[in-house]
Amino acid sequence: MVASTLSAARRVGSGRLVVQASAKVNLALEILGKRSDGYHEISTVMQAVDLFDRLTFETAPAISLETDDPALPTDEENLVVRAARLLQQVSGVGAGARIQLNKRIPVAAGLGGGSSNAAATLWGLNRLWKLRWPAARLAELAVRLGMDVPFFLAGGPALATGRGEHLTRLPAGGGYALVLVNPGVALSTREVYERVPPGWHAEPSGTRELVDALRTRNAVRVAAALTNTLEGFVMPRLPVVGRMKAALTAAGALGTLMSGSGPTVFGVARSLDHARQIRRRINRRDWACWAVRTHSGAAIRQL
Repeated sequence: MVASTLSAARRVGSGRLVVQASAKVNLALEILGKRSDGYHEISTVMQAVDLFDRLTFETAPAISLETDDPALPTDEENLVVRAARLLQQVSGVGAGARIQLNKRIPVAAGLGGGSSNAAATLWGLNRLWKLRWPAARLAELAVRLGMDVPFFLAGGPALATGRGEHLTRLPAGGGYALVLVNPGVALSTREVYERVPPGWHAEPSGTRELVDALRTRNAVRVAAALTNTLEGFVMPRLPVVGRMKAALTAAGALGTLMSGSGPTVFGVARSLDHARQIRRRINRRDWACWAVRTHSGAAIRQL
């Protein structure tokens, strides 16, 4: 066993890899009902945007994580560490990795930062450790870490159904300019889903309308089709979500929506210049704002 471990470590060698991991928004999210396994059946359209975290991977004897966000755990509570150890265990690789995470995507914000970091870890260590696993094999591990994680191994837009693990890639279409607004308040996804009433049932009509709007490549049509079931359950708990939506509308956004389980809200703009104008008009010290574009390329990219 020792000889096998040393042999694997020797094959890996030493190296360094830097990647950026995209955030996402949910252009549509509908809760269709509660499943017998305790999860909710959903229909959602996820889209990668150009707000990124950066992860640096270096070969090392063991797996360790450092981050510039002191609020983040650096042990098994962090999806980065869990992803690294899962890949190490399943692959049988003898090497470890020293991982540095530079955070820009806010935590527990509905933007998928943790899931994106986990996917980037699988993607990056697959290369650093020279495993050469195909994307499909990485995706099998990704779903064990979280329902959003497989999405980030490719990018978007994509339609996700079931618990969120069944992905259908959508035509890239045009890029859209968005303004993201975050109030600096973390929101537990579990807590939000617990607010869905027992016996809830719906059809994914809003998701279908959003997918049709994307095919037009028309920002006005897309803005009009935005939909999120969870928004109505979150706003009574966090009135700031409604205030952010109102501020974006007053600043000129074509349409607004809470992303995922929140509390980040985004507004659709006519162009990136228009998005920057909206961001300047928001101008609240207690809110973080970004003008971004959607992108159809890979959600994880080597730098």
